[in-house]
Amino acid sequence: MFFSSFSSPSSLTSLLILILCIVDVDFVSTTQTKIGKGYKLISIEKSQDGGLIGHLQVKEKNNIYGLDIPHLKLYVKHETNNRLRIHITDAEEQRWEVPYNLLQRNTPPSLKQNVGGKSRKNLFSSVAAESEYSGNELIFNYKNDPFSFSVKRKSNGETLFNSSFDDSDSYNNLVFKDQYLEISTKLPQNASLYGLGENTQPHGIKIYPNDPYTLYTTDQPAINLNMDLYGSHPMYMDLRNVNGVANAHVVLLLNSNGMDVFYKGDSLTYKVIGGVLDFYFFSGPTPLDVVDQYTSFIGRPAPMPYWSFGFHQCRWGYHNLSVIEDVVENYNKAKIPLDVIWNDDDHMDGKKDFTLNPVNYPRLNLLAFLDKIRARGMKYIVIVDPGIGVNNTYGVYQRGIANDVFIKYEGKPYLAQVWPGAVNFPDFLNPKTVEWWGDEIRRFRELVPVDGLWIDMNEVSNFCSGLCTIPEGRICPTGTGPGWICCLDCKNITNTRWDDPPYKINASGIQAPIGYKTIATSAVHYNGVKEYDAHSIYGFSQSIATHKALQGLEGKRPFILSRSTFVGSGHYAAHWTGDNKGTWDDLRYSISTVLNFGLFGVPMVGADICGFYPAPTEELCNRWIEVGAFYPFSRDHANYYSPRQELYQWESVAESARIALGMRYKLLPYFYTLNYDAHTTGVPIVRPIFFSFPTLSELYDVSTQFLVGSSVMVSPVLDQGKTEVKALFPPGTWYNLFDMTQAIVTKDLHYLTLDAPLNVVNVHVYQNTIIPMQRGGMISKEARTTPFTLVVTLPSGTNDIQAKGNLFLDDDELPEMKLGNGHSTYIDFHATASNGTVKLWSEVQESKFALDKGWFIEKVIVLGTNGTDEAFEINVDGQPIEDASRVKYSTTEHKYIDNLDEVDKRKSMMMDIHGLELSLGKNFVMSWKM
Repeated sequence: MFFSSFSSPSSLTSLLILILCIVDVDFVSTTQTKIGKGYKLISIEKSQDGGLIGHLQVKEKNNIYGLDIPHLKLYVKHETNNRLRIHITDAEEQRWEVPYNLLQRNTPPSLKQNVGGKSRKNLFSSVAAESEYSGNELIFNYKNDPFSFSVKRKSNGETLFNSSFDDSDSYNNLVFKDQYLEISTKLPQNASLYGLGENTQPHGIKIYPNDPYTLYTTDQPAINLNMDLYGSHPMYMDLRNVNGVANAHVVLLLNSNGMDVFYKGDSLTYKVIGGVLDFYFFSGPTPLDVVDQYTSFIGRPAPMPYWSFGFHQCRWGYHNLSVIEDVVENYNKAKIPLDVIWNDDDHMDGKKDFTLNPVNYPRLNLLAFLDKIRARGMKYIVIVDPGIGVNNTYGVYQRGIANDVFIKYEGKPYLAQVWPGAVNFPDFLNPKTVEWWGDEIRRFRELVPVDGLWIDMNEVSNFCSGLCTIPEGRICPTGTGPGWICCLDCKNITNTRWDDPPYKINASGIQAPIGYKTIATSAVHYNGVKEYDAHSIYGFSQSIATHKALQGLEGKRPFILSRSTFVGSGHYAAHWTGDNKGTWDDLRYSISTVLNFGLFGVPMVGADICGFYPAPTEELCNRWIEVGAFYPFSRDHANYYSPRQELYQWESVAESARIALGMRYKLLPYFYTLNYDAHTTGVPIVRPIFFSFPTLSELYDVSTQFLVGSSVMVSPVLDQGKTEVKALFPPGTWYNLFDMTQAIVTKDLHYLTLDAPLNVVNVHVYQNTIIPMQRGGMISKEARTTPFTLVVTLPSGTNDIQAKGNLFLDDDELPEMKLGNGHSTYIDFHATASNGTVKLWSEVQESKFALDKGWFIEKVIVLGTNGTDEAFEINVDGQPIEDASRVKYSTTEHKYIDNLDEVDKRKSMMMDIHGLELSLGKNFVMSWKM
């Protein structure tokens, strides 16, 4: 929900920036204070689990940013063939780490466990100046004095990470203090880095040298560039291309504390204000390999219900039930697909969670409305904020107090302010809170049977700062004016090292106090955990609790949308990119953010279509739905103060929506199969073009086009007043998905200028692909029952052809998305062409579900063929079809729309084979002579 986009804190931030600029304060210092001389490795040996365990000792103590931790424990382990872990922590005292019950992983052995009863002096052998520890794919090398390490790729000897320090380097050797950790790596200049979010990157998807990258979950609108936003993902993918050979790897620093990451082109430095150094290296070597390896560790992306890939409509400001009734009816009248209607906090009683406004959303009327839309297959989702209103007549609050579920400050529930006024925040690290939260969701769903939950403001957002009390003698909030103005009586908390740490991360781009507009960082969670450490996992822990609650209620597949995310959040929730603006720049930025979240293991992601605020222009909204129709999560959402911007508000936008969403709904089986692929292998649903063409370095920074899956490329208009788009095409044959008679053939990488009038988005499908499609419809439930079409794309100018595709079908209400449960079917499609014969066939696994549903293929469209001599052969389960006479075909010659004369453009056809009734649950073989 909208917060600081219009709030006085935003104005204050702007004023602070102006003042700091006037007085010449440098936000991100380019000078580096030299801190100590690092550590010396004084002993190392094999650990009991086959890794390495070592003892580091500080070389020279200093008190810059606090005292050094004198003894560190080093633990190194090749955990899989392609994953290496390097863990450095205090050898003598336990330190904060991301809770192992939230992100499951192995617990490193302690020095004492490894040593047993023997003294270190007698047990450890002398340490060589240099040594290595080799795995299947990666090699760990170390130097002992000063201690540094490197990670190399075994296949080619390439150094992926190198923490060694030279006097000429601008960074320090290893620094490890209680509230300041620093470590760096050298990098080659030709490395292309991606990740380190969440932030809005104006330069595109690549990490840009000298831009600030601060990771600390913050209610900061996405309109702010290069600032810490809602999520924290301290991972990056490094893609290198040496002489046309591309290799990718991922580096994760699993740490939830606030941090600055400095990338200077030839080095990358972490400056972290707590926790441990827990590095994971994933060897790749392809981009697809690294997301597979990364998500196998952090948790595979959650399976999403089929309807969630339909179109969603939301607005903050649907004041009463009649408004959303009109919205649903107007979408239907405009013939624009719509699957889900949402409520922001308008349905609540006094903006309190798990309540209904009895006047504006009377329960019986709302239930009647839900019965009506559910009969058509529609769904209903509402918002839930973490702040629970402090109100002794409010049952949710009463039960929370009774169960002692709230975060504490000096033994009392920490008081903050959000939309209901004074609130307390649930502590999701507390098992009792998770149970209480689940019970409150159960109670609410008995009141209103919602189909999913939208958890917002969970960075956590607070309209106040510091230690607050409810004012006496005045109403707070007043009910007039903006609801985000702090009206509690508050005083700053700066007297603890948790609220005022020695190193200031670049929070909010101005080194703001880390407790500003959030929970005081000296507040306490369950088991004495400081908010200072756990701050950035709040949204993650809430997602886990919400997922557990929803799945446990009816045993159905949950849908959860979370604003704040952390490493592993995609295993439980979808994400949207937060409060954006209705500007052309924000449209462009949205593509990079969506692509980055695919890398983060959160593939179900999208931006507010047409912008959250202010009013978009008609032209911009046209172009945004043409992009947003291909986001994995496709939702129009607007601000309370913005004019209405539903897609039917302008006839030109309605037409663009009918065209773009019409194609999306035809592609729903393709999107849903990509959901299955994401859930089983981590592959992003929407991804950068270089994922399919990793050797083409020219594609590494393309941020204005993207792929849906491996083969469907979207090339949108992103600039005002343009009726054409300059699109980059990798070599091969591409077919226009809206007009399959149009083909583009390139021998090399080429930019082409394509026509793009207002209602047109250019979408092309690559050669060697088989895309499953259906007829589409106004709602996914309807579209899912229609017959299938297979689109087979063959390359132009070659006689040796192989194409493939796949299709996953299941009961999308089941919590698990897998084969073998009797409620799913998986199909591989193959096509070959050789010796003048084209052959198309299917291989079906677990056929019963598809057979029971009666799904069948009615049409096959083959692109790039030379036609046929009418000698069709079609077999189903090894037997010829009974009535081949009903099968007809037609051909249309392809039109080449480019001017690349050097390319071999043999005469080729689009062949439409129709009149089929091929059961999806049975293996078929179709062949014909060209």
